[in-house]
Amino acid sequence: MSRPKRISVDTSDPLRKLACRSGILYKESLMGLNFAELERFYQGLVTRARGQGITCAITSGMACVEFGVAETTKECNLLCTPASSRRLLDLLSDASLHGQLPAYRGHLTAPLHERWLRGGWTSHFVWNAAGAEAYLDVFGVAPRSSTPWQKELEGFYAGRHTVAEMKRTNRERDWPYATALGAQMIEAGDARGWLHIFDMDLLLALTRVARPSAGLSRRRPVLGLAVSGDARLRSALHAEVQFWHELDRVRLGIYQRAVRPYMRAVTRARLSPEVGLAVQHETRMRCAEKHLPSNPLVDYGVMRLVEDARTAVAELVNPAALAWLPDVREHFNVAAE
Repeated sequence: MSRPKRISVDTSDPLRKLACRSGILYKESLMGLNFAELERFYQGLVTRARGQGITCAITSGMACVEFGVAETTKECNLLCTPASSRRLLDLLSDASLHGQLPAYRGHLTAPLHERWLRGGWTSHFVWNAAGAEAYLDVFGVAPRSSTPWQKELEGFYAGRHTVAEMKRTNRERDWPYATALGAQMIEAGDARGWLHIFDMDLLLALTRVARPSAGLSRRRPVLGLAVSGDARLRSALHAEVQFWHELDRVRLGIYQRAVRPYMRAVTRARLSPEVGLAVQHETRMRCAEKHLPSNPLVDYGVMRLVEDARTAVAELVNPAALAWLPDVREHFNVAAE
């Protein structure tokens, strides 16, 4: 399988100098031995999974390392189509790392099952090999993704557009990666990269040499302010980022409240850490059937989520900047069963 092409760095370009000075673009990947071993292990999992007809792709931190915008990461996030969850669980049950088989990680993690993956839950696994711990988080739905992730794969990895959308979290450290990936997309001729540039200096510099389309400006109103050099850009961009922060905070709160009865049930089960993954899974399935709602975001309502986030951000930013917030409903398309 061919690897995605890494975009080279030419620091003689003034935009590259600006990006590098901001610490957000084109950082060389420093793959030490430990990370290289983990990378081979997870790529091997993807290869075996795809060989069995399982649609999956590595995303988030490891994808950012592969694309040259991060240096290292400690875990692997994997996207998997919900319908493939049973086959992926069977594959993981035999996936040994340094002689250790995986286990579910923590009492909060949902069972790896189509019903819950489809509803936006994540399943967490760990290999507790001495000195070689490895972590795997499996998603069925890419958080905040506006397009089907499985249609844009880059080798072992989800596409840059999907990864950049997933990086719009309530953690400050994730945003430079979104911007870096957006800049790579623009350079490669993918105009959707304009949707991911959140550094104001870089955004203004890019608009001096190129222009986003009218359609993109409608999807992301701050782009119009950048093109016209409007002085309101700074406050509007700040409000947009804070809006995404609040969207992620509210979304996480919905799932955290929904998981509590399930967490208590799993805790009461008192599973020995020595039991196999199949026993762990069946126990979690029994707890989930009784205590874990399959789709809490649909139960809560996407419009309610958006309004909660708008209300929260209105207390944090200049109220006039709210006029430039994007319509984000397409990013929370967790379909009801």
